[in-house]
Amino acid sequence: MRDLVIVFARAPRPGTVKRRLAREIGDRAALRFHTAMLTGLLRRLGRDRRWRTMLALTPDRAFIRAPNGVQVVPQGHGDLGLRMARALARGRRAVLVGCDIPGIAASDIAAAFRALASADAVFGPAEDGGYWLVGFGPRRTDRPFAAVRWSGPHALADTLRNFRRRRTALVRKLRDVDTLDDLIATGALPCAF
Repeated sequence: MRDLVIVFARAPRPGTVKRRLAREIGDRAALRFHTAMLTGLLRRLGRDRRWRTMLALTPDRAFIRAPNGVQVVPQGHGDLGLRMARALARGRRAVLVGCDIPGIAASDIAAAFRALASADAVFGPAEDGGYWLVGFGPRRTDRPFAAVRWSGPHALADTLRNFRRRRTALVRKLRDVDTLDDLIATGALPCAF
């Protein structure tokens, strides 16, 4: 079975996506940014034959027209860590990414899968202390996201602590977009307005 890439996202609905960013640029602009990033990422990753691409969407009953070959599944109930672990369990080797990272490329996904050839888990560090990518090989820890302080500078360190008895690898550091400063720094500003 081919490797699995999971794009983890909220359904594009006004007032529900990129809320921190929306406080600075407005709900409509935040929705345009989110939709452009999600659509572009699914197109880029979905046409790569090295892996299967899946969109894990919330809320569970949301509908989105995904590009051909991209399977859409619900994230299910539970906290962020539980939903991510459930999504990653869908593949023997699986990599999960968010859709708010303008710099992500197919080469980043390929690098993550190469890292999983010798590591049990791989992470793409984000500049804010979190991570934009997480991937697991067949050997997994039971509670990979236990006690993680999400949306803050400790998310990566907290998660790595759950893997202290496993081999881990890091791919390149990227910046996700949570605020207007992030949007400007990544150069993704034109797609938001």
